[in-house]
Amino acid sequence: MKIESASEESAATLESVRRFNEAFNRHDVTAVMEAMTEDCVFENTNPAPEGRRYQGQAEVRAFWEWFFHNAPDALFEAEEMFAAKDRCVVRWVYRKTRDGQPWHLRGVDVFRVRDGKVAEKLAYVKG
Repeated sequence: MKIESASEESAATLESVRRFNEAFNRHDVTAVMEAMTEDCVFENTNPAPEGRRYQGQAEVRAFWEWFFHNAPDALFEAEEMFAAKDRCVVRWVYRKTRDGQPWHLRGVDVFRVRDGKVAEKLAYVKG
């Protein structure tokens, strides 16, 4: 049995989230879902103030399909990323075109990773 140190677990968590984020920025729903667990949870920032919770592959996939269809130029730029064991925090800037003009929003995602896949993605925004 291999016992991982906390730093090895943190490094594996960072790699899992990096893989998820790369698929996300390619708008590759299949790869995004392959990077998530079967019982995955995504908590969106909308509607305010609490957002909406999506659970399981079917619900989360349906949201990503809708999201990429409605925001075809969506891009998340990670400004900072760190992990502690199975948890990861990503501070980001979300960029897209809105009403024909460049637009952005800042926020943070809190991830939980299990067995090399994203089990939770909880999103929070400024403002």
